[in-house]
Formats: sequence, structure tokens, C-alpha cells
Amino acid sequence: MVIELWNSFGPWSWWIVGLVLLALELVVPGFFLIWIGAAAVVLGALSLALWGSSFWGWHVQLLLFATLSVVFALAGRRIYNGSGTKTDEPWLNRRGESLVGRTATLAEPILEGRGRIKLDDTTWTVMGPDMPAGTRVKVTASSGRDLTVEQA
Repeated sequence: MVIELWNSFGPWSWWIVGLVLLALELVVPGFFLIWIGAAAVVLGALSLALWGSSFWGWHVQLLLFATLSVVFALAGRRIYNGSGTKTDEPWLNRRGESLVGRTATLAEPILEGRGRIKLDDTTWTVMGPDMPAGTRVKVTASSGRDLTVEQA
């Protein structure tokens, strides 16, 4: 029954599916259905040209729809990722990374690879070779809440 309904709309069935998915993106925002809807619209454009062809069966259309949906979703993610945007505050919400290169004095000794330093108003857990408290260290890397240090 579904296949009969699908065939009754002909190549316009992909256009209908695409427009429904694009409208659903407005109702259920998540910035995901837009790419699947775009894939359906592109497939609708292809269907207008290829609908009468013998190889343009439902299985080819579904395979192409799945492929286009994944490709469009990955492309959309890459485009709207924001990785290429310039900002006037590159360390915003990346405080640990902003400390790389700074020097400080060990507040607590590094024993068994872990110790603590105080930078600005925060005490940070540090990792590095064992050193006594009061040693000047330089921050070389940041991993989450932990900083890696070496003797300055």
C-alpha cells in the first residue's frame, strides 16, 4: 500500500518528504532534519529526470537517500562547526589552555607525579616529575583540569 501511494505521487514524493522534513526542522529544532530534508529535495530533483528509467527503483532511491543524508549531515556539521571562525577571545572557556607557557611556584610538592600550584585565583592540579614545594615550574600542557609542568 505504501509503495502504491509512493508511486502514485511519482517523482513528487521525494519533494513532499523533503518539504515535510524541512518543516519538521522548524517544529523540532535540532539542526539535523534540515540535512535529511535537503537530501530528499535533491533526490526529488533527480527523480524528475530519472523517474521512467528502469534502474530507478525504490531500492536505488532509498540507498541514494541514505547516502545523501549522511553526506549532507557531515558537510553541514563541518560548515557550521565554527572551527574556522576568528574571535577576539580565543581562550574563552578554555582556561587551562590559556595557562600554557606561564610559570608558577609549586604550592604543594609533586609526589608520585601529582602536585598543586596556585595561578591567579585558582589552585591547579599539576602532573610532572617529583619536585619539592617552592620550585618554579612552567606549564607545558593542559588536559582538562590537570596541567603538565616541568622545572622552569
